[in-house]
Amino acid sequence: MSSPDFAAAALDAVVLEPAPINSDWILAGSPEARSVEVFRSADGAATCNVWDCTAGTFKWYFGVDETVHILQGEVEVTAQDGSVRVLKPGDVAFFASGTWATWRIDTYVRKLAYCRHSMPLLLAFSLRVVGKLMRMSGLSGAAPDSGLSGRKVA
Repeated sequence: MSSPDFAAAALDAVVLEPAPINSDWILAGSPEARSVEVFRSADGAATCNVWDCTAGTFKWYFGVDETVHILQGEVEVTAQDGSVRVLKPGDVAFFASGTWATWRIDTYVRKLAYCRHSMPLLLAFSLRVVGKLMRMSGLSGAAPDSGLSGRKVA
């Protein structure tokens, strides 16, 4: 059930469509990827997607900020700086827009991906300043504390 303000989905029921990996990016094997967009924000700047892929090794370019949550399988990720991390079910990872990573999948991986188009830093700063000025002038009420501003883990 969904409305303009709320949406929900059963991830095991979504139907994934072929999402071929750029053949120039494939380093080994014949990985076959599939995906589906589950949700999109009203402004189109953020999406939630389910993606899976079979065995293979490939480079991947992140054109948007992407936070992944591994649902099944595992993947060995080599970041641009050479650091290597194996992501397994329950793990989350963040990939910044404009970066490359190498993904090595031995059998299969399925992820939930939260993608967000980043805005230029000057624009983001300007929006924060305008919001602060509006709250200080009483033109806009302060947003309630969501409790999500806890300590940083990574």
